[in-house]
Amino acid sequence: MLNLFTGSGVGPTILYLALSIFVGLLLGRIKIAKISLGITWVLFVGIALSAYGITLNHDMLHVIKEFGLILFVVAVGLQVGPGFFKSFKKGGLAMNLMALVNVALGVLITIIIAKIAHQDLADMAGVYTGAITNTPGLSAAQQAVNDMGMASASDRLAAGYAVAYPLAVVGMIVTCILLRLLCRIDLTKEPTTLEAAAITSTTDKKGKGGFLLIPVFVIIALGIIVGSIPIPVGLKAPVKLGLAGGPLVVAIVGGWLGVKKGWFSTEFTEGQGVHALREVGISLFLACVGLSASGQFVATVQEHYMWVVYGVIITMVPPILVTLFGRLVLKMNYYTLMGFIGGSHTDPPTLAFANTVAPENCKLPNMGYATVYPLTMFLRIFTAQLLVLLAV
Repeated sequence: MLNLFTGSGVGPTILYLALSIFVGLLLGRIKIAKISLGITWVLFVGIALSAYGITLNHDMLHVIKEFGLILFVVAVGLQVGPGFFKSFKKGGLAMNLMALVNVALGVLITIIIAKIAHQDLADMAGVYTGAITNTPGLSAAQQAVNDMGMASASDRLAAGYAVAYPLAVVGMIVTCILLRLLCRIDLTKEPTTLEAAAITSTTDKKGKGGFLLIPVFVIIALGIIVGSIPIPVGLKAPVKLGLAGGPLVVAIVGGWLGVKKGWFSTEFTEGQGVHALREVGISLFLACVGLSASGQFVATVQEHYMWVVYGVIITMVPPILVTLFGRLVLKMNYYTLMGFIGGSHTDPPTLAFANTVAPENCKLPNMGYATVYPLTMFLRIFTAQLLVLLAV
């Protein structure tokens, strides 16, 4: 019986995953000044358990984490797919240009910090991937240093990522809150269907809302294949969309094509089944990230506390500047901009937070997230490798 609480097998892993999610969701109901971190609490409960000394099977957590992330992005892709391409007529191009600027600012700030603070740029590449919560970027950077015979740098990349990641999640949510305060946004007066009309206008009753698992797992299989395709970019190693980017792209196309061809209706893409899939996926992902932090997390933060500061700067400064421009100059919708912040940092928890702030059935956060996510994922993977190459 004791092994159920102290072992590293299947039972303890599922037990602590369930505990992290259960307690995290309960804490997510707490609001201070009408603001809640929502589902992000799942991450912090997992970190707390890990810091307390709970040690689980790393490989098992990794598989569950990646599968949870895949379920989440597939659900998001299906929800926004029917109106995704029409969204480019309603600001999609502008948002992707903003995402490009956001990525460029993040890379520039990382390089400037490395120069001013006399930090190794390879170490800062790890902080950068954590600050933008981009695990595929970390993997790409680690592969790049391994290919160049610098395997010893791989652990420091991972340390920088681990130190910067938790506060990056909070930092992007705080960015959403700051944007609202700085622009004095009144949520009661904020439009909720401006861009969402592109989704609701595609309703087609030909398809059936059932058979949820068939298209979902077809999309997952095709997405894994697409995400594994190497894309030559002239560096020592090619880049890939990865386990998150590939399924998201396929889900967006599948959602759009499925409704257009009548294979299924928007009753399916907007139904409770897909919504539940999204929530289960993000919950598993956050719980695994927290529980994977290990007992060394606190010690690592104490040793490299300035990395935490650098990470917060990289996390918050670019999206604050870019979204202020989007709101004040381009007059973009606040709910869309919250989704943009999550998508431009490939951060599911920010989208989850945005969906708790937005009114029920408002698709704008999902649209903003999915519109910039594919390009951003590619750019983040590319720039993480670029920082490592510049460090050589």
